[in-house]
Amino acid sequence: MNGVSALPMGEQSPVSEQDIANFQKDGVIVVRGAFRDWIAPLQAGTAALMANPSPLERTVQPEDGSAPFFQDLCNWQRIPQFQDFVLHSGAAKLAAALMRSNTARFFHDHVLVKQPGGSTVTPWHQDQPYYCVEGKQSVSFWIPLDPVPRDVVMECVRGSHLWGKDFRPMRFNGTRLYENDNFEVMPDIEAMRSELDIAGWDMQPGDAIAFNFRTVHGAPANNSPRMRRVFSARWVGDDAVYAERAGKGSPPFTGLTMADGDAFDAPIFPVVYDSNASVR
Repeated sequence: MNGVSALPMGEQSPVSEQDIANFQKDGVIVVRGAFRDWIAPLQAGTAALMANPSPLERTVQPEDGSAPFFQDLCNWQRIPQFQDFVLHSGAAKLAAALMRSNTARFFHDHVLVKQPGGSTVTPWHQDQPYYCVEGKQSVSFWIPLDPVPRDVVMECVRGSHLWGKDFRPMRFNGTRLYENDNFEVMPDIEAMRSELDIAGWDMQPGDAIAFNFRTVHGAPANNSPRMRRVFSARWVGDDAVYAERAGKGSPPFTGLTMADGDAFDAPIFPVVYDSNASVR
């Protein structure tokens, strides 16, 4: 990062204007060391979660018998370390700066643990079509809790958030998330690698990959000798509106009273940062 710049309303930003411009243009940047002080708490929270998963746990068991890929979502209200991170880590202010938004509203958390030697590949996809929210202002922080070499890290296609397309959301078993949807099929990104600008980095605990919900991304199998634990925190900005998914999205939120197109506002999605508020 190269210094500081202005948030909306003239407030000092935790990232430079060049970082913000790159995020807006590319749909992805790496932020070095932003959450270094939060790694131990997030590691402890992840251990607690894996010992007591939620009903939304979605572990992938490879057919070849290799190590599982643990996933669980929406645990920030029951795992104290996660709640502390969401409310007090400064992630909300960073999210608002990158989104060029006056506010940062927390959407949900997602823990992803690929054990050493696991064969599960995370297919190329966008997050946006899975979600019950729409808007151009969005950011997900992919925060590794272990060192992650370049050949194991999540990759993003720079500029893909501006393609103007939402691609069909699929489950890991190869089935559609929604029946009879009109989404386009994701192109063969692997076959197009030489034509695309694909971003990936060697990562250390405390670094974060920040990417837009519409940025196309995927991740290889973990062929390293080290566990790859990731805490992901997802945020939306001022322009967020509710997208009706009939509780079938991922995460499968139910009981929401918003109508399609309403401002995205519910107690389980708190505004953590507001540049108009004196203290958050």
